[in-house]
Amino acid sequence: MEYEDCTYHGVQDGLESDSSVAEEWQPARILVEKPEFGPTERQYVTVLRELTEPGTGGFGWGYNGGGTSAAAAAILADALDLGDPDTCGIGYAAYPEDEVLAQLREDFCDDVLSQLCDQWRLRRSVVLRWSLAWYMQRGIGSLPAALQHLPPLQSQT
Repeated sequence: MEYEDCTYHGVQDGLESDSSVAEEWQPARILVEKPEFGPTERQYVTVLRELTEPGTGGFGWGYNGGGTSAAAAAILADALDLGDPDTCGIGYAAYPEDEVLAQLREDFCDDVLSQLCDQWRLRRSVVLRWSLAWYMQRGIGSLPAALQHLPPLQSQT
């Protein structure tokens, strides 16, 4: 499979958002966009698709809990080309849960998603390189296919 980059864009109403009416709560969403660089280029983004919330609850970030685990499962399953989060065993409410993928999901929550604000963007390449480092740090040699064929880093000389 040929590598294709994208940008994950999380949007939720909260203290830091521009939402002026608290009664109009909207569920958190994760959009998958065509990668663009800088705020001026992102003025007219192309949304490729939206990640589906699990039936057991919505997405969240900026804390560590069930919504964050659901968001991590959706992002990692998409970035690693694993398919449906529940079917592959990375889903927050998946049964049976894959032990390695579940730990990957929870560490991604702790290291990345729990630190994010109401609105954020994260490139797929960043998710993949973080995941590869996670596998290497634990000495796990059995990698998902998406991690076996990462493009080389471009040197800035």
